[in-house]
Amino acid sequence: CTATSRVIVEDGIYDEFVAALVEATRKLKVGNGLEAGVQIGPAIDQAQLETDLSYIEVARNEGAKLECGGNRLTGGGYVKGYFVEPTIFTGVTENMRIAQEEVFGPVLAVMRAKDYDDAIRIANNIAFGLSASIQTQDVSRILEYASQIEAGLVTVNLPSAGVEYQLPFGGTKDSSFGPKEQGPAALDFYTDYKTVYLGY
Repeated sequence: CTATSRVIVEDGIYDEFVAALVEATRKLKVGNGLEAGVQIGPAIDQAQLETDLSYIEVARNEGAKLECGGNRLTGGGYVKGYFVEPTIFTGVTENMRIAQEEVFGPVLAVMRAKDYDDAIRIANNIAFGLSASIQTQDVSRILEYASQIEAGLVTVNLPSAGVEYQLPFGGTKDSSFGPKEQGPAALDFYTDYKTVYLGY
């Protein structure tokens, strides 16, 4: 659930970034996650496969540009699983469903921002706020981002996925169940408090 599903790229590097991303994505190895070298495994079941393919179709119909992927993988080693090609869409706008909903599949929405402020606005214009990441070497920008982004987990120059179990974990807005879990926060998460007033 913390996997990157939206990438917001500033206009000045957008085309170069997309070209490099598509090239790298086409090299990803899809297959049985227990096999060496596999980087993308299957969807968990038929229902999730159908959901993933449905989102791909919706994105196409809403006008996003399919850069790579977009199909179910079949035959050979893909017969005994629910495999989807790693998929990248560009030209994604804020109101498209793949920009507003959680896909839970290998589908990435790439969105263009005019500048940093526009990128923050786009990033926060969503009902969810579980995790977010920024890639930058500007220390002042890092601190600004950590303050401005509406997410419960923020990473810098790292993937948005993954957590440290000794630290509190949870989202903002419609993400998570409200209280943080893991680390010291786990005590509160798994505790039912009761207040009792006695008059005697």
